[in-house]
Order: sequence, then C-alpha cells, then structure tokens
Amino acid sequence: MISGEGESQDQVGELTAESAGAALREACEASGLDSSGAELVRLGSHAVYRLGSAPVIVRIARDPGSSEQMEQAVRVARWLEAEDFPATRVLGGVSQPSVVGGRVVTFWESAQEREEYATVEELADLLRRLHWLEEPESLGLPYFDPVAKLWRGLQAVDGVAEDDRKFLEERAGKLAKEYDRLDFVLPYGLIHGDANIGNVLRHRDGHAIMIDLDDFALAPREWDLVLTAMFYDRFGWHTRSEYEAFVYRYGFDLMNWPGYSVLADLRELMMVVWLGRQVSVSTKSAEEFTRRVTTLRTNGSRKDWRPF
Repeated sequence: MISGEGESQDQVGELTAESAGAALREACEASGLDSSGAELVRLGSHAVYRLGSAPVIVRIARDPGSSEQMEQAVRVARWLEAEDFPATRVLGGVSQPSVVGGRVVTFWESAQEREEYATVEELADLLRRLHWLEEPESLGLPYFDPVAKLWRGLQAVDGVAEDDRKFLEERAGKLAKEYDRLDFVLPYGLIHGDANIGNVLRHRDGHAIMIDLDDFALAPREWDLVLTAMFYDRFGWHTRSEYEAFVYRYGFDLMNWPGYSVLADLRELMMVVWLGRQVSVSTKSAEEFTRRVTTLRTNGSRKDWRPF
C-alpha cells in the first residue's frame, strides 16, 4: 500500500482529467508500468485509463475513502477467476489496490484494444450464471441497502438549490417507506450491484465479460434486473425486442412484478443524486441534474435523459 490513504475529499481535491492524469503517472511509476500514451476512456465514479504500452486498464477512484471497497473488488475478481466466471481480471504482479496522493488505484487486464459492448442476451446469461454461484464467506460481502446508499449520496450532494435538495429528500423518504413494504420473489443472494449493458464488454477472444465489480453484495436479485428494464421502459435505450430477449434468456420479467415501479423509482433517484454530487465542478453534470430533477417534479418523460 502506498502512502496517502485516509485523506478526505477536501484534502485530495476533485477528480478531474488533470488530477487523474497526475495520479496515473505516479501510480504507474510506482508499479513499474509506463503511462505514456495512456488513453482516458471515461471520467465518472472512476477515471478509467487504457495504457498504450501494455494491455492494462487503470482505474482511479473518485472517492478517496474507497480503499476498502476496492480491496473487496480485487477479492471478488480473484474469486470469479477461480470459478472460471467470465469477468475482468486483476493484473498480476502489482500490489492491489494502491493509494497515491490519496487516490485509490487498481490495475486490470485489458479485455481488448477498444471498448465493444456485448448484447443484452449475454448480460442475461452472465447474470443467470452469476446468481447461481454461492459466494464463500471469506469474501465478506456486505448486505446491500439501497435506501442507506441513497441517503449517503444525498448527504454528499453539494452546490444544488435548497428547494431541489428538499424535493429529493422528501422523495427519498417516500420511496424508503415503499421499499420496506416490497415483497421480493427471487432468491436473496449474490448480486453484481450495477448490472447493465455498460458493464458487459466483448473480450478480444469474442466472449462477453462482466466489469466494474465494485458493488458486489448480498441483496434481492431483482436489483440486478432493474436497470435493463428501466433502460427499455423509461429511457428507451433498449428496444422491445432486446428487452424481450433479455427476459427470455434470464427467465424472469421484472416488469411483471408488482414492486417494479418502486425499485425503478429508487434506482433513478440514485442516478439523479449521483449527478448532484458533481454539479459544483461539472457544467455538463449540472445541466443534466437540472433536466432530471425537472422530470421528476413534473413526472415527465425520461427519454431525454443522457447517459453518463
């Protein structure tokens, strides 16, 4: 572990392309890797880089307090590899995770030289297979509480109008009560936690793999199905035929479950709150946050929400 662990977000500062690039160079140098020619693939909850010198992906966490979560992601990845489950693999020969300047950094094998997403059918196949696995107690997976995660996110929202904050808090309180009354029908157990088409990539050898293992937890399996349903039903990001293929391959249609709308409302509110944490540093995030809050206030169409 490299020095710098335990610093607060204020001490570390915001994760920008510039600060992420500095962390990348320092982390790669400490790990014996060449960062020259690295490509910034995305900047969200992580800054994700693809190295130009080797088939390696470097992930730099936005949250400086995420060391424990990233340690878990590494353990999960190694367990999935032992189970021969198709998922992203941890880079060998490097201390994982490392912390440089307060930034939590992990290194992964690159699936291929460009991002190519798999299909919703393959996502369904992977989820069905994942949900059949029995995780060892040694993984120490947490019990997932979406309401608690939502409230933590609300506490971190900064730079938004007070009436928007109050509206989001009131909506969260209402949904918390509705969530507590849900009667889940799928078995409780291991979930990916952020299962959607954006987290299933095409490997260079042709098969589909799961990535972003940070949110593995124990929870109702319905949580792993809600994003695909929402992407079709609310956002229009999947076609009807794609969603029907997903349902057929997984074997359960979440939209026929009475609790679907509550779970979808809760999940989309979490998406809005996540953007609310970035409005003070990103004009793009601020604009999208305003669009989404207006939609929630008016119960308007979500079809103009932009992916982040």
